Amino acid sequence: MILSPFLFVVSALALPTAFSFQATTLSAQQTAAFLKMNPDKSALSFGSDPRSDDVVSASSRHPHCDLPGDPSLVLTTNVDLGGDKPEILKKLSALVASSLGKPESYVAISISDKVSMCFGGSVDPLALGCLYSIGSINVENNGKVQNGVTDALEPYGVQANRIYINFFDVPRPNVGWNRATFGG
Repeated sequence: MILSPFLFVVSALALPTAFSFQATTLSAQQTAAFLKMNPDKSALSFGSDPRSDDVVSASSRHPHCDLPGDPSLVLTTNVDLGGDKPEILKKLSALVASSLGKPESYVAISISDKVSMCFGGSVDPLALGCLYSIGSINVENNGKVQNGVTDALEPYGVQANRIYINFFDVPRPNVGWNRATFGG
């Protein structure tokens, strides 16, 4: 395994706390019975169908296991973003959500500016970043994020060739939120 020479910072993930649901696991027979009774519904369902005894609650599986995941973008730069930082955070939050196809309510963004940094032997304006996500990490999506981050930072003197972002597709058991991991 090759490790990047850059320091990575893991951010806390911010998710809405209004979730109230129960996960459901269905066997092949239960899935067929559920779909027969509910042809307009997906077999992967939250809660149970009160008309069916075939839907069984999985008490050993945490309800977060079926959420799409939490992307987080952690950026560090040596430039001063000044009073524009809140707007940049919001812009990048929308960018990550749209680029990865995930609800913005699951996205966490962290930016540290005015940090002592060096890239390629130079302390000229630069940015280092890490994007963590459960799925949705691929060439197309990564390119959208890289371009969007560049668009956001170029007005502050950070050139495209001085922005380095690592993209990580994180397994569900390796992402935690609300006292559990997304793996169960």
